[in-house]
Amino acid sequence: MSKRDSQPDGDQEKISVSSPADQPGQKSPLPPCKDFDIRIGRNGTWYYRGSPIDRKELVRLFSTVLRREDDGSYWLVTPAERGSVTVEDAPFTAVELTTEGAGARQVLRFRTNVDDWVAAGPRHPIRVVADPDSGEPRPYILVRDRLEALIVRSVYYHLAELAVERRHEGVDLLGVWSNETFFPLGRAA
Repeated sequence: MSKRDSQPDGDQEKISVSSPADQPGQKSPLPPCKDFDIRIGRNGTWYYRGSPIDRKELVRLFSTVLRREDDGSYWLVTPAERGSVTVEDAPFTAVELTTEGAGARQVLRFRTNVDDWVAAGPRHPIRVVADPDSGEPRPYILVRDRLEALIVRSVYYHLAELAVERRHEGVDLLGVWSNETFFPLGRAA
């Protein structure tokens, strides 16, 4: 006898339908894709339909669901929906630098514009590339899962003040230590 057959007349059974995601070992399909008309400017400002998003708490919330795909595209992904985001350079900016210790054991901590703190090291490397137009250095730190922060100019100058010279593969480099990892910033003069 089924559960329904055992119910007295007049009582209605609540029936719930489970999706494959409710069953162990099953993945739910990705939510539908949209264009959210969100853009993150080079300076880290988030825009919605061309207007800056002024509420820092909202930007912080969006930043927690930001993902970068293997093809380099950016998406906001929630259980309810998935939408593309345009990123002009990096999705975050590193706006503050603190240091503790010295030498190879020095630890460099960066605060992003969305108040994430990351300590440079093997899991959060610093990289510097030359701007294709100006040749100026463009420094970045990995925040999480292929999402980087552009290190703003004032923070980069602070970083440059901490630089030491080191010979690497026959080349004299200037760079910084953090968590026993050396990060080149450029060639020594």
